[in-house]
This record gives sequence, structure tokens and C-alpha cells, in this order.
Amino acid sequence: MKKYILFSILIWAFGANLNAQEGIFGKWRCTNHDGKVNSIVRIYQKDDGEVCGKVVRILKEEDRDKICTECEGDLKNKPIEGLQLMHGLQKDGNEYSGGEIINPKSGKIYKVKIWVDEDQPDKLNVRGYVAFFFKTMTWDRAD
Repeated sequence: MKKYILFSILIWAFGANLNAQEGIFGKWRCTNHDGKVNSIVRIYQKDDGEVCGKVVRILKEEDRDKICTECEGDLKNKPIEGLQLMHGLQKDGNEYSGGEIINPKSGKIYKVKIWVDEDQPDKLNVRGYVAFFFKTMTWDRAD
């Protein structure tokens, strides 16, 4: 019985450690200003170390075919589902910063930094900012 309890504790600790090691990487449920989940974004690292984020799923089926009409350049008229909306992030201590994020609805580009909440490792803080003004959103880890 003692071996079973010890084994259970080790499995639980290993699982908690794996979740902590995931850090920012993985899939995140993105919420709108009303708190409603509208998409899933995958945060990943490229071979050169750059960290990016890509919309992997729009939850409302009727919105899945929407395109980024307000975007400029290479992103103009690209489907939002599949869009790389975040790029250029580099590790800076416990945060990733130095990148940009685009709002597909407005086409506006913001500087961005992201970090996992210290007390809640399944919460990702995403801060978009221009000069001194910023807004921080909290995304939840998706399974």
C-alpha cells in the first residue's frame, strides 16, 4: 500500500512538473472583452528561437471563414483561422517580449509581451501596448 501511495505522489508531482515546464507553449483559449472564448491560439517556438502565436481554431463555426480585411501587407485578406497573429517574441527572464501582435478585427498592430501567471500556471497574460498605454488579457490553457 505504501508503494502505491508513493507511486501516486510521484506521478502527481511529475504531472505538475510537466505542466510547469510547458510554460507559455501550447494551446490557449482566447477571450474577447466580454469574457467569451472565441478562439484557440497555439504558442510555439521556431527553430531560430523566435516565439510566435497562431490561431488554430475559431470556435464559432460561422466565423471560421472570416478573413483579415483590415490587415495590411502579407496578412491582408488572409483567413483568420491559421493566421500567425503574434511574432518576434524572445525570452526575457520570466517573460517573452520584443514582439508584435495583430488584432485581426481592426488590423492594428501592437507591441506585445506574454508571461505565465506565477500562481496559476494555466493562465497566460498577454499584454499589448502602444507607448504608455496597454491592455492585458488573460488566456486559459486549452487541453
